[in-house]
Amino acid sequence: MIIRERLLKLVWKLLNQFPVVLITGPRQCGKTTLAKQVLREMEGHFFDLENPQSPLRPEVAMTILSDLKGLIVIDEFQHQPKLFELIRVLADRDPIEARFLILGSASPKIVKGASESLAGRVAYLDMGGLLLDEVGGNEHLKLWERGGFPNAYLADSDEQSFEWREQFITSFLERDLPQLGVTAGEPRLRRFWRMLAHFQGKLWNAADFGRALTIKPEKARYYLDILTGAFVVRQLPPWFENVGKQLVKSPKIYFRDTGLLHALLGFKNRDDVLSYPYFGFSWEGFVVEQVVQLFRAERNAFFYKAYSGAELDLLIVRGNDRIGFEFKCTDSPSTTKSMHVVIEDLGLKKLQILYPGTQRYHLTEKIEVCPIAELPSLSLD
Repeated sequence: MIIRERLLKLVWKLLNQFPVVLITGPRQCGKTTLAKQVLREMEGHFFDLENPQSPLRPEVAMTILSDLKGLIVIDEFQHQPKLFELIRVLADRDPIEARFLILGSASPKIVKGASESLAGRVAYLDMGGLLLDEVGGNEHLKLWERGGFPNAYLADSDEQSFEWREQFITSFLERDLPQLGVTAGEPRLRRFWRMLAHFQGKLWNAADFGRALTIKPEKARYYLDILTGAFVVRQLPPWFENVGKQLVKSPKIYFRDTGLLHALLGFKNRDDVLSYPYFGFSWEGFVVEQVVQLFRAERNAFFYKAYSGAELDLLIVRGNDRIGFEFKCTDSPSTTKSMHVVIEDLGLKKLQILYPGTQRYHLTEKIEVCPIAELPSLSLD
């Protein structure tokens, strides 16, 4: 088991500041394990709402929770979203009798009945699979190939890892999505997801998906939003402002876990991945997720693309600073005209080129090439 020290420290920091901490992320990414590690250091109580024998039923929840002190962990909140209203009441007590660590495998935005009543009382923590700082930067190829779900990454062989991911996909389509209200049926949803895999790193076009699946574009958009809300797909929004150019305003689509992407494409090992003609889009999505998660840039990450041709893989906005990223799966990245145009258009503080090589060097004063293995120690200052 890999101890996720950075996340543990962050959870403790947030619990000291807020009465409620909401950790969201895909199933099997390690949320429950993380919460139980916190419970080892703080007296508390654990409730799994997915367990049919859980005592925390709606009709008795107030009675049970109001008498408890310490840390209260509630796992898989999406099964009882009305609990948000109760937790708001308990979090407002003075003095605070208990703190709440809430775990969920779906965004509150897509859970029917979820309330926004915790505003001002809750800290949000987005959690994904394993990251480079947790497995070691030199393991980037294995992490790219297998993805960050602990059971897939730590499997004894590529074959076992692939089998686990295949079973995860089937369970997700047959059980998890119906629980979120998606009733399209497993075959159509699998087709949609596989089609989405071929659009990794490309612009979203609902009409194309609608025609391919013989559904309305609105329904295709609904499927995409559900997959996004279940934390398996990322819609990277475009950055646009008045820069005197026509800009793309559709999101880019990425699988948040490249292990799932590779399983849907039928890639069982690294050779399969590297023989794919468009493996660069897989690499791009892998590094996007690493950067966004490591720098906690979920709500400040964008891409930039002008119809004139200038584009940037990732833009992170931090206060008045704008940092650009390009992701090149080559041995020796070089500058392009587009990079210089983007630096000027966006007023970038710096532009980092991340690649799978080993040498770190500057191409210009503002453009630096950095090995992906050194990403965890990279400073954006």
